[in-house]
Amino acid sequence: MLSLGGCAMFAADPPQRQDNLCEIFRAEPDWYDDSRDSYERWGTPIWTQMAFIKRESSFRSHVRPPRTELLGFIPWTRPSSAYGYAQAQDPVWGEYEDQAGGVFSSRSDMQDATDFIGWYNARTRRITGVSLSNPEHLYLAYHEGQGGYQRGSYRGKPAVQRAAREVASTASRYRSQLAACEAEFRCDGAFDIWPFCRA
Repeated sequence: MLSLGGCAMFAADPPQRQDNLCEIFRAEPDWYDDSRDSYERWGTPIWTQMAFIKRESSFRSHVRPPRTELLGFIPWTRPSSAYGYAQAQDPVWGEYEDQAGGVFSSRSDMQDATDFIGWYNARTRRITGVSLSNPEHLYLAYHEGQGGYQRGSYRGKPAVQRAAREVASTASRYRSQLAACEAEFRCDGAFDIWPFCRA
């Protein structure tokens, strides 16, 4: 279970209907644009990006891993530096900032989180050959790192394998749902006028 960081009191509540991508985008229409932009830049499908974020943070912008406890009751260090929608850790987030995101990128911003996932998965495809249409193995590489994935480190981790299967199942469900409602979100901006909205 993840806990909220110190700034979470200023964060918007996550969508209540997280089982349905149409309802998620109805609650947060800008998230469709963010994930669509990432798809167009990097190639990871919208439904896969959203399945990653559901798994990693349940759409909470300021979430961090809970602190460990010293002597069983004193709050201590966190097990990792993971933070934000995509639960990106400090080292790889720094690489993303240097290579694609820029110094003003924020892990608590959905636009940057979806772009990060797209960038990371594009690197996974380049390094490992995993298809961008294979959310299960993309997630294994996301969790274990590309090097860990190539070494097969996930094979001895049933919980990680189970999580990857859940991501794949969520992505499949989100894909079917989005097919039925995506037209709602293609033409919702102030300057989006039919028939000039994105196809």
